[in-house]
Amino acid sequence: MDLSVRIGQLTLRNPVLVASGTFGYAREMAGIVDFSRLGGIIPKTITLQPRRGNALPRSVETPCGMLNAIGLDNDGVEHFVQHHLPYLRTLPTALVVNIAGKSAAEFAALAERLADQPGIAALELNLSCPNVSGGLDFATEPRLTHEVIRQVRRVCPLPIWAKLTPNVTDIVPLARAAEEAGAEAISLVNTFVGLAVDWRRRRPVLANVTGGLSGPAIKPLALRFVWQAARAVRIPVIGIGGITTLDDVMEFLVAGASAVQIGTANFFDPTVTMRIADALPEALATLGARCVRDIVGTLQAD
Repeated sequence: MDLSVRIGQLTLRNPVLVASGTFGYAREMAGIVDFSRLGGIIPKTITLQPRRGNALPRSVETPCGMLNAIGLDNDGVEHFVQHHLPYLRTLPTALVVNIAGKSAAEFAALAERLADQPGIAALELNLSCPNVSGGLDFATEPRLTHEVIRQVRRVCPLPIWAKLTPNVTDIVPLARAAEEAGAEAISLVNTFVGLAVDWRRRRPVLANVTGGLSGPAIKPLALRFVWQAARAVRIPVIGIGGITTLDDVMEFLVAGASAVQIGTANFFDPTVTMRIADALPEALATLGARCVRDIVGTLQAD
C-alpha cells in the first residue's frame, strides 16, 4: 500500500502528522514515539521575540476536549535556531515549522530567518491563534491573509502552509485568498474560541477569560470546514480537529483532506499517531484503494 502523500512540492511518508503546540519540540516524545513512522512533525509555534505567554491558569479540561490559552509561550526564533533546530533536523521525518507574527512584516522576517536553514521541509503560518491579541486578525479578513502570505512568499522559497481559523462565518474566501497569495496548502482548523466559567466564584476559569477549544468535541465542525475548503481550492487541505482514532482520519481524508494533524490526543495518548499510521493500509484496503490519493475527497454529498 502506498501511504505517501503529496503536499505541494513536498512528499510525506504518510498523511499522519502531529499538530503544533501538542508535541513540544519533539525531544519530549523521543522515548515514546518512533518518529520514522510519522508523516511529519510540527513543533510548538515560534515568534520573532521570546514570549512569556498568558497568565495562569491557562488550560482547563472540558467535556470531550480542552480549552487552552497558552498565548504562544516560546523563547523566540534565535533560541529555536540555536537550541531546537539542530535536534529537529536529525529526525527521520518531515519537519514543518510553525511561525506567528504580530504583523505581515514580522511573519516575513521570521520566514527570511528560517529560509536557508537546512532540515526544514515547510513553514506553517499560524494566522489564527485565538489566545493572543490580534492573533485572529490575519485569518478573518481575506485581504490580510493574502498580504501575510504574499510577503512571506517574497522572501522565502520554502513551501508555505496557511493555518486558518474556524472562527469565521465562511471559510471559502479565506482559503481562496491563501491559495491566490501562494500558499501550497491550507491547515484547517485551529481552535474555536470558548469560555469556561466557575459559577461559584462567578469568574472565568482561564486568566485570559477565553481560550481555544480543541479535542473530539470539535471534529464535526472541523470536518465541515475541511469539506467546504477542499471543494473551493485546488491546493491540498490538511485536516485538524478532534482526531483520536483511525476512523477519524479516514473521515477527514474522504471529506477532502490530503493529510491530517493529530493534536489534543497526544496529551492523553502520545502513541496514537503511530498506531493510526500503522493501521491505515488495512483501512484503505477495505475501500479497494491502492494509495491514500484514491480516497481523498471522495465524499458523495450531492
